[in-house]
Amino acid sequence: MSARKPKRASQAALDPIRSNEEAWALAGEWGAGDRMTELETLMWRSERHPRQSSTISVLMMLDTVPDWDRLHAAHEWATRLVPRTRKRVLEPAVPVGPPAWVFDPAFDLDYHLRRVSLPAPGGLAEVLAFAQGAAMAPFDRTRPLWEGTLVEGLPDGRAAYFLKLHHALTDGLGGVPLVSLIQSRRREHTDDKPVATSPHESRPDARWLVVEELAEQVRALPSAAGKLLTSGARALAHPATAAESALSFAGSLRRTVAPRPVPGSPLFRGRTGRSWRFGVMECPLADLDAAAKAAGGSVNDAAIAALLGGMRRYHEWHGVELDEMPMTMPVSLRKSDDPMGGSKWAGATFAAPIGTEDPEERIAAIRGIGLSLRVEPALDSMSALVPVLNRVPSAVGAAVGRLSAATDLSTSNLPGTPYPIYLAGAKVERTYPFGPLPGVAVMAAMVSHAGTCCFGMNIDHAAVPDPHVLVDRMREGLAEVLAVTRETRRG
Repeated sequence: MSARKPKRASQAALDPIRSNEEAWALAGEWGAGDRMTELETLMWRSERHPRQSSTISVLMMLDTVPDWDRLHAAHEWATRLVPRTRKRVLEPAVPVGPPAWVFDPAFDLDYHLRRVSLPAPGGLAEVLAFAQGAAMAPFDRTRPLWEGTLVEGLPDGRAAYFLKLHHALTDGLGGVPLVSLIQSRRREHTDDKPVATSPHESRPDARWLVVEELAEQVRALPSAAGKLLTSGARALAHPATAAESALSFAGSLRRTVAPRPVPGSPLFRGRTGRSWRFGVMECPLADLDAAAKAAGGSVNDAAIAALLGGMRRYHEWHGVELDEMPMTMPVSLRKSDDPMGGSKWAGATFAAPIGTEDPEERIAAIRGIGLSLRVEPALDSMSALVPVLNRVPSAVGAAVGRLSAATDLSTSNLPGTPYPIYLAGAKVERTYPFGPLPGVAVMAAMVSHAGTCCFGMNIDHAAVPDPHVLVDRMREGLAEVLAVTRETRRG
């Protein structure tokens, strides 16, 4: 079977997979490595479910009930193609280093892939209620960190598929090619898939991990000492330059990872992270793209501007005027040679201009903020702190995580597919992504699907007692941004 030359990992992370062959070729790279990264370790060890949950999920709305045997077989095949989906986490006996991914000898696909039937009327509201409940349920931390559920009982013979994964397993960008493995570009069965072999590995124990990690640290000491001496020599030779660089980095650190760049909303002070509510909205991708271009921004800029417009309207609904709001936006740190899978991102915190009423000005402001954040020297500053947090009691790491994430709004924009896709014979009509609530009041994610921008919102019900009002105001904010194109044409 011939296949296109695979894209580089970073290219594949940013662009949709164009064919099944590309997805299969990249699958071997997905989740490479048998140890967690330091960032993944922090999310794993500091998790306090559900307040400090690291669960990400996706809801697919289907035009019909997929063939169960085909769906089961697709998961069986995909989990063999991507070994990490059959691995569990093994902690070292002493936390001197990150945990390892080891094969679960008792892996049971029927535990991870389930099916449920909703009671009548089984509409979107009932599907979202099921999804938010399933997302809040903690993972069994002795098993592989994913669960998929086929949801039946929807009107007109329709169905839904809900997939949740632990953030230590992958971030949103790494999850795109993973999910594509169980999807197809046609309803018919694909019978020419490569045969996945079951890899064999040694089975380390917790004590072996300690020995291995200590040995690696000893081997790394000469290199680390050399870098330290070189840096020290440069600072002594050019003290003014070193001081200037230190001050510049300190300023960048204050701008990017300050816990709260501005005071938070008085409406969102009661957050607990213990009660999630899901909401969705959508719009044509072409319309959002046109509005973004009219204002000189990107689709992501326009999407964030729509969310901020909704936030402004929600506060006005409650009689509160707010000019700025603390917001977090993840920035991908993936490099061109990074393997797929895993979590490679940094959270940038900034003051979001929700008080800017003109949507075109708001898009332009977001554009400027986004461009400046991506060149901040301290954007990846947490990479120096995370290894330290991973070696202290997990409660300390969780406390620091809550402090750095205590913003009002967090957003994420994921790549999607521009063409129709199918799941075991059922057409995927919509794809809604949902992120966790690590201390934020509202987490909003967007993915484009076959020409439609699908927004998934996770709302802290303790902070937002009227989530339906917030979702309605968000839809008004989206309509406000989409109207930019019409206003520009009139002008």
